[in-house]
This record gives sequence, C-alpha cells and structure tokens, in this order.
Amino acid sequence: MAEYSKINGLKNLNNDAILKLPRPVKGFTYNRSDLSPGILHIGVGNFHRAHQAWYIHRLFEKGLNFDWGIVGAGVCTFDKVQREKLKKQDFLSTLIELDPGGRSAEVIGSIIDYVEVEETNQALINAMVTPEIRIVSLTVTEGGYYTNSASNDFNIDHPDIIKDIANPTSPRTVFGVIVEALRLRRQLGYGPFTGLCCDNLEQNGAVLHRAVTKLAEHVDSDLAAWINEKCSFPCSMVDCIVPSTGTHELELVQKYNLNDSVPVTHENFRQWVIEDDFCAGRPDLEKVGVIFTKNVHNHETMKIRLLNGGHQIIANAGELLSLVTISSCMKNHRIASLLFKILSEEIAPYVLSVPDTTPEEYIELIEKRFSNSSVVDTTRRVAFDGSSRHPGFLVPSIRTALEAGSSISGLALAEAIWARMCEGTREDGSKIEPNDPNWSELQRTAKISKEKSAAWLGQRQYYGDLDTNKVFSNAFSKWLQEIWDSGVETAIDTYLQ
Repeated sequence: MAEYSKINGLKNLNNDAILKLPRPVKGFTYNRSDLSPGILHIGVGNFHRAHQAWYIHRLFEKGLNFDWGIVGAGVCTFDKVQREKLKKQDFLSTLIELDPGGRSAEVIGSIIDYVEVEETNQALINAMVTPEIRIVSLTVTEGGYYTNSASNDFNIDHPDIIKDIANPTSPRTVFGVIVEALRLRRQLGYGPFTGLCCDNLEQNGAVLHRAVTKLAEHVDSDLAAWINEKCSFPCSMVDCIVPSTGTHELELVQKYNLNDSVPVTHENFRQWVIEDDFCAGRPDLEKVGVIFTKNVHNHETMKIRLLNGGHQIIANAGELLSLVTISSCMKNHRIASLLFKILSEEIAPYVLSVPDTTPEEYIELIEKRFSNSSVVDTTRRVAFDGSSRHPGFLVPSIRTALEAGSSISGLALAEAIWARMCEGTREDGSKIEPNDPNWSELQRTAKISKEKSAAWLGQRQYYGDLDTNKVFSNAFSKWLQEIWDSGVETAIDTYLQ
C-alpha cells in the first residue's frame, strides 16, 4: 500500500505508488522486477534522467530490452547526495514536460540501482566489472574530461591523473575507474564494454577514447593496446534543454500531489544521434526515435556551434543585464537580435546541413526553444563553466571564420561580453556570485583586462594562439573597451547597426 507524506498530503514516490499515481501523472506498464542491468551510467543528473534514461524507459514500455536496465554511478559529493535522494524513492524519477501549450508529467523506472559512492571507488569498479554491464555511459560535463582547451589533448599532467597513475587500483577519476575495471575484465575473461560519452563535445567518443587510452598507456601498455583493439567509443549528439531543480521545480511536482525530492523538468524536444559502434551489443534504441548514423559529426557540429554556442552568447549578456532566465533574454530585442545575427552571419555559413535540417532551419528552431517561457532555465545555469564552454562552443567557430576570412566581429563581441561578465558585477552594480571552477583566476584576469585587454586573450588554456591574430585581437579589444566605456547595450547596438 502506498505511503503518504505527512506534508500537505503528498504521495511519496516509490514502487508502491506506481499503480496509484495521482492523476494525470503517467506511470508505466512494465514490471521493474523483470529488469536486469546492462548500462552503467556515471553522472545521474537531470539531463541523464530527462534524456538517456527516458529513451531506455520507452523501450521498456514497448516490452523490449529488459536486460538493459540502468545502474547509476558517480564519483563526486553531488553523486552521493543524489544517490541517497533517489534511493529513498526506489530510483524513480518524475519528468515534467514543459510544452508552451501546457505541461504533462510521467514517472520513469529505467534506473534500477545506484552504486554506493566511495572515496576509493571500489564499489564502482566492482559494478563496472560485472559481466552484465555492456555499456558504460557518461554525463560528467564538458569540463570533466581533463582536456587542454588549447591543444585539445588529454592533460596527463593534471594532479588528479597523476594520482590515478600512481594508485591505479584505487583511482579517484572516472577514467581511472574505467581503466581499472577494464584491466579486471580482461584478467577475468569478461571482455570489453562500450564507452558512450553523452556530453556536449565535438567528437565526444574520440575525446573519451583518448582519455581512457592515454591514462591506460601510463598504467599498463598491454592493457592500453587491448582497449584500443577490443573496446568501442562511439560518438553521439544529445539534445534536450533541462533546467536545474530548485524551488520552482519542487513546487511544480507538488502540484501533481507527488513527493519527489529530485523531479526533472524539460522542454518538449529531444534528440539523440549515435554512431553505431558497440563492441558488446546495444539496446534497440532506433525503435524509440534514436538516430544511428556513420556521420554524427555534422549533427554534433550543428548543435554545439549553434545551440550551445548560442546559449553562451545570450546567457553572458543576460547575466550582465540582470535577466534571470533564457526566455527573458529572448524577450529582450537586443539580445535576441544579437543571437540571430551572430548565428546567421558568422557561424551558420560554416555549418553543414543534416538530413531534413539546414542551419537556417535549425536557428529558427533554436529561437523557438529558447523562447519557451514554460522552461525556467536560468542564465546562471547556462553561463556556468564558461572556461569549458567558450573554448568548446565558440572558439572553434572563431577559428573557422578566421580561416575563411569572414567576419568575426560578433564572435569577438561575445568573448568581450564574457570577459566583462567574469569581472563579477552586473551593469546595475549587483554582484555576480562565482559561477566557474576557475572563477577566481577569471575574475582576476577580467579586472586586469579592463585596462589591458590583451590579458584576457593571453589565457592560452582557453584561446590557444588567438591572441596573435590581429584581426580577432583588435576586434576583441575594441568591443571590450566600448563595453567598459558605454555599457553592453550600447556595444550590442553598435554591432547590430
């Protein structure tokens, strides 16, 4: 019999509640006791549950692939807290779709367990070694791959990686765990698994492959060769706008008379494009709308450069102008026009079409999605970790446009706006709280660049040698000076004219 919360009469979300969910919350028809693990996913945040876990859930609803249940995992403090919250509700999640025409809610049950989070990661290693696990997937954020932004190579000299090389059987990083688990699987004769990156990185499968094999080479060269030969690391493109969970989202799920401590809200759009390269089998995801193709690159380039790059353009400007949400940024004529002009004139000309979608059509779709006021996606969330997102989402477009001899004025303005934002105050004088793993250094450099703009582009870990390109550095310097002299709105107006 379902338990009830003592707070406001809300029904606790757990296995017992599934048969008697409050209307109109949609439950599911499959029996979770019939499910067995096949995927171990590292990073069970909101995006994973709204995206990959939902697709697997849809397969189960069709009566398919019951041996591909998801086991959650993680290596951070966040993961430990997340595990406890999800465990209390039998790893169920409420997903609330925010359609401009109305919202709907459903409960998904595709996550069937969550590995205990330990400092030495022994439980995670043991779970990954289990023969039933055939895919290890990750959403650990763009900055979680120890990539040198300038060289785009794996940073083998990072202190975390050095520790894993010195202590391979008790690793601290996700990649150290993967290497140790593969070592044990090889030793026990259990065979390889597929490493599936689900983060917003160009050629993300190659990025994951490089991280794992580079680390393995420093631990055991024979193991590294075995991983290269036996394991697969397909590229993928994932897409769905998923806000963080805060007071608004918790209140929203309570309107459905449910007590869910970690509900997920998401837009009414999803897409998943994957390279069909799975060394140990895969679920039949094509039966629930996932696109399998040999050419993921064009899809991911379109999404990363236009959508993710566009997110940075408007979130940084919106933060400076005290606009709290992405949809409110889109209601601001200046910011919306800035977005359209940069995407259309400086990025889209070098983005190839994909089946059924041109870059121009994709920009129209982005504008509609960003304008969805039902999705309370904050500028702060989108602007987080600019030190990973600008090098990954905007710098490649800058380089492409420079190589083509095209205009980079708007892209230079976007970087100047980021530099101004990192100074730490909005244009109304209010303080911007730290919002980047490297915030202290970014803020220090931003303050210096107010008088000496070259200091900002001198951060070669983000810009590489772009500081030596006079076309870009001069444009950047001009915009940053105008922003400090006259304000970001005047600078945007100048660009739009």
